[in-house]
Amino acid sequence: MNNTEAVIAPTLRQRLLSHVLLPVFVVWLTSTALIIEIAYLYTQRAFDRALIDDAYALSAHVRQSGEGLTLELSARELDSVLFDQSEKVYFAVVGIDGRVLANNAPWLVSQSALAQPGATIDTGSPYVLSDRFHEGEPLRSVELLLSEGRAWRVILAQTIRSRTKLLQQMLLYAVVPEVLLFTLLGIWLWRAIGNDLDPMNRLRLALQSRDVTDLSPVPVDASSRDVAQVAQAVNALFGRVSAGVSAQREFAGNVAHELRNPLAGIRALAEYGMRQDDPAAWRQQLAAILERQASASHLIDQLLALAFADEARDTLAVGPVDIGGVVERSVLAALPRIDANQGEIVVHGLDALVLVEGNEGLLAAMLTNLLDNAARHARPPSGQRLSIAIVVERSVDDGEAVTIAVEDNGLGLDPATLEARTRWSRGTGVEGAQGSTGLGLAIVARYAELLGSKLTLANRPAGGLRASIQLRRAASDSVPD
Repeated sequence: MNNTEAVIAPTLRQRLLSHVLLPVFVVWLTSTALIIEIAYLYTQRAFDRALIDDAYALSAHVRQSGEGLTLELSARELDSVLFDQSEKVYFAVVGIDGRVLANNAPWLVSQSALAQPGATIDTGSPYVLSDRFHEGEPLRSVELLLSEGRAWRVILAQTIRSRTKLLQQMLLYAVVPEVLLFTLLGIWLWRAIGNDLDPMNRLRLALQSRDVTDLSPVPVDASSRDVAQVAQAVNALFGRVSAGVSAQREFAGNVAHELRNPLAGIRALAEYGMRQDDPAAWRQQLAAILERQASASHLIDQLLALAFADEARDTLAVGPVDIGGVVERSVLAALPRIDANQGEIVVHGLDALVLVEGNEGLLAAMLTNLLDNAARHARPPSGQRLSIAIVVERSVDDGEAVTIAVEDNGLGLDPATLEARTRWSRGTGVEGAQGSTGLGLAIVARYAELLGSKLTLANRPAGGLRASIQLRRAASDSVPD
């Protein structure tokens, strides 16, 4: 996302408010419409009932005699029956023969309610209610129909100012408080959401103000579980990045430290050879340069192995591994070095199939480095031949554990060096006895850590060094085909 999109995109507070207030507004609008519709319906019924009662009251004063129909109300009495202080009332009483007994609106007689488009006709009802207009003003009318025992029609109409005003007041009283409450709800949500997002804003500001080299953990604000989880995830990321940076620095330091001596030696040998004028001296110096180059190549391989250990930490595949196959390949790889030192190698504990939970590549690399370390640096007592043994054995305390050890008959390590290397949590290439750079053992220690184990070093009572790794035994039925 570019900066323009980040500016245009709504904030989290705005999104939360829209997600909360929009449904609330829709529900409020729908409920208000229903309330107003119901209020209008029942208000209309109440006013219609009063209008019908007035029509029946007027009809009750019509008498039928031998001379015909008469309305037994004087003008004053008629005004009293139809009195309404806020509405205009129009009426007409019409006989069955069409003769008008009384009226105050001639236009009312000529317009039958049955002909009105809005009339509601109920065959079971003795009257018809309808809406009409007179001089641009809306009216509500009722017409009492002819029926058995009543040979006249009564038409009554009145303006609807009162009911309109009442509906407007009901709408006002229903909407205004709800609008006020809706506004107060919006203000409260704005502040509440803002308070809940403050820890996130503080986390953002803390991250923005950080230097690129600052990988220390950020403070975890426990006011919100979500924010606390984000802060914990950021701290976990910082931890992984810090470990990666430390590994890179360590790798760079190892490269600078370990390659300085062989490269300086190669340069010194080359400069010395250039000052000689003897082909035999040149050949001697070239042979020495080749030996130093082989040593430097070995160091580079070990340093790359250390770098691989850090990269493989999160992608390492672990499964059942046949120790016999790993030992066979490692022995074949180490034989040239052992033969060059006129040594011998023996294997114990592989009379039957032994499976462990691990990674075949890492196990082979560990065993190869332990054998190479023993072949390079073990110095047997005078008169003895170098002897290296690979021992695979079940743990006495834990039947599910398998120990793989490489033993030699050298002089072992002095107590100070042994204690220093036993304290390793990560290989650091510490100088050790017998000219060892320690990188081989550092690689083994790092690989063992990746497999959930550790490298254990101990001097043998009979003389020599024992380097061992303990792994979990795998089920025999899980061996790969």
